[in-house]
Formats: sequence, C-alpha cells, structure tokens
Amino acid sequence: MFVDSLVAGAYLVPTLIAGVLSMVFDPSWPTGVRLALAALAGASLFLRRQHPQTVFIIAMVFLVADVLLAHDIDFIPALIALYALAVYRSARAAWIGFAVFSLATAGVISLSVILVQTTRFDPLDSTPTPSIIFLVLVALFWVLIGNNVGGRRRYLLALIDRAQQLARERDQQAVIAAVAERSRIAREMHDIVSHSLTVMITLADGSAGLATSSPDRASDAMRLVAETGRSALDDMRRLLGVLRATEGDGAVREPQPGVGELGELVERFRAAGLPVRITVAGTPPTDTGQQLTIFRVVQEALTNALRYAALASVVEVTIQFTAQSITITVDDDAALHGAPGQGSGRGLLGLSERVGLYGGTLVAGPRSTGGWRLRAVFETIASRTIPPPIQERP
Repeated sequence: MFVDSLVAGAYLVPTLIAGVLSMVFDPSWPTGVRLALAALAGASLFLRRQHPQTVFIIAMVFLVADVLLAHDIDFIPALIALYALAVYRSARAAWIGFAVFSLATAGVISLSVILVQTTRFDPLDSTPTPSIIFLVLVALFWVLIGNNVGGRRRYLLALIDRAQQLARERDQQAVIAAVAERSRIAREMHDIVSHSLTVMITLADGSAGLATSSPDRASDAMRLVAETGRSALDDMRRLLGVLRATEGDGAVREPQPGVGELGELVERFRAAGLPVRITVAGTPPTDTGQQLTIFRVVQEALTNALRYAALASVVEVTIQFTAQSITITVDDDAALHGAPGQGSGRGLLGLSERVGLYGGTLVAGPRSTGGWRLRAVFETIASRTIPPPIQERP
C-alpha cells in the first residue's frame, strides 16, 4: 500500500501542479481535458497490482489524448503499467502490452505528423521517428525488467504453494494412516474376541450339560475355557501393548500367529466339539503378513462354523500353496445353519480387506450340495533373496 501510494503520488503531484498552473495562465478546454485524464491515469496507478490491465488501458488512452490535445507525449503511466503487467500478471500479458504500446505510439505520432500537414495542428517538440524509436526502446527495457522481477515473484509463489500443498498432503496422509491403523486394530480385536468368546461360550455350554452326567469331562471343558480366556487376554495385552509402547510398561512383544500356529488353532476348535479336518499342500510363504492373513482366514471360518454350523459332521479346511497363489477353502456339511443375525458381519468384511491387500478375493456362501463354503484366493508374495555382502579386496 505504501509503495503504491508513493508511486502514484510521485507522478500525480507534479503533474497536477503543472496542469493547474497551465489552466491559470492559459485556460482552454484541451488543457482541462488533459488535466482530468492525467489525474485519472495517476490515480489508477494506485491499483496497478490488483488491476494492471485496466491501468494499462487508462494509461494508453491518456498517452494518445496527450499527443492530440497537449501536443506532448506523457508515457510515464504507460511504462509503469507495462512493468505491472510483467510482474503481477504474466510475461505473455507484458509482451502483448508492449506490442500495443509500440503500435499506439507509432500510430499517434504518425497521425500528428499528418495532421500538421493537413490542418491547423501544432507539431511535437521532438522529431517523430527518433521519438518512436526512443519510446519503444524505453518500453522494451521496462518490460524486460518487469519480466525478470515477475518471473522471480511467480517462482517464489509456486514454491510457497508447493510447500503448502505438501503440508496438506502430509496431514492427509497422517489422517489416512491413523484411520488405517484403527481399522487394522479393530480387525485384530474382532478376530481375537470373536474367536475366543465363541470357543469359550461353546465349551461353557457343553460343560453345563455335562456337569451332572460327567463331572470329569465338564471339568476338562472348563479348564479349556480358562486356557482360551488366558490366551485371548495375552493376545489383547500384546495388541494393546503396541498402543502403549511409549509408556515403557514392558509389554511383551511376540510374533503374530501364522501357518505354524494352525495346528494349535484346530485343536482348540476340536476341543470345543467342532469336527475339523485340515489338509495343507505346498510350501507356505515366508511373508509374515500373508502368514497372518492365512491364520485369520482359517480362524474366522472355523469361528463361523462353530457358531452357525454346530450340527456339521465334518469341517474340511484345505490350504493350497503355489508359487503364484494361495487358496484357502473351508467347507462344512451342516444342513441347517444358524440365523445370520447372530453376528455383526464385520468379520467377513475384515477378511475381505485383508485378502484384498494382496490382490485377492474372498467368497462365502451356501454350497449347491448343502452346507457352507468360504473360499479365499490371493497372490503369493515371492520371498526376497538377500544378496551376499560385498567382500573387500585385500
């Protein structure tokens, strides 16, 4: 604001003083019109940053009128407007303005020469041709300086905008990461709680039924309930310990379950009364993420079978490992399944997200021959070969 006021005042004050003195000593309507246009052009310089095109148009109108009315060439507002176009708009706008300035200057000066020859018109104080060349060169100088300053200004603005954009992207990535982490923790908590509680409820129901007829078997079932509860509690402590890692509570870090823990998982379901038969073919992947996905798919499928297919005579788990894909199929032959409303449906949704991370699909539904099938297929991640260390030559 201060610089704009200084530029406008530096031109406007002496121009108005000279115009007023001219009106006092030699009053005429051309002098009055020229004074009004000079005041308008000088005042418009205050807005050269916000509206450089408008300022340039006013300056050009004033330049042409000054030649025709006052037989003089006041090109200062036009040069300032050209500079403003280059700095606050673009180099393209500045070069267009330079072309308009050059054509208008050459045209109005040439017109004044013609008017001198044909009508009563006072000639300019300077020679036309040198005046045109001089004005064009001066305008070119101002445009080049303006383009240089404007280029630096636009470059800094682009850097600032890029930095702000990166900051916004960083914040968005942080939000996305937080949502993804909450979703992962929710899936893990669902797998732990849903599986453990289903097994514990089934064992507790069986223990209640055997309490009078077979106390020993009921006691064994209750011991399995306690073991399952302790295992679930340990899993939850391990998962929550990751969230409290900064508290220094000494939470035990254990590896996530994988293919090696499937045997223990199956035995737990067998103890709960679910007739599980498992078949594994091929070499399991070494990626821990895929191992955890395999474990969770089998765990969720058996949990659903225990919850909805209690009358099944056999639950067949088939896992096929190949170099390209992993296929997990869990079939049961229960003719009657429990009501779907017993669960929240988040388990299968979480499994679909897990399998989708590896470009796979998960399908669950009734079989044409009776019973229920859950089938998951996803790509195998190739094991990475660690290159041998580089031996230094002696």
